Amino acid sequence: MELRFRGELIYWRGPAPFTFVRIPRAESDDIAEVAAMVTYGWGAIPVNARIGATDFYTALFPKDGVYLLPVRVAVRRAESIELGDEVDVELTLGR
Repeated sequence: MELRFRGELIYWRGPAPFTFVRIPRAESDDIAEVAAMVTYGWGAIPVNARIGATDFYTALFPKDGVYLLPVRVAVRRAESIELGDEVDVELTLGR
């Protein structure tokens, strides 16, 4: 499954400080439909992602009815994005 969407870079303290893009409800609902086929546990969904020209591998996490895409510092630096910025995201679910 491939998805494209636009979302805001947010901060979530959680167990460790991270930045995420909250995946919109419609796309999160699409992911939830196939989650059981692609999860490797705890609801985490492996994905290949792209923001701008930067490709990276990570896992989505469910939170409050949607999924969160973790965005590493290296990706933020490469794309010059800061908290509150809107970014275009491309996702491919699975490994």
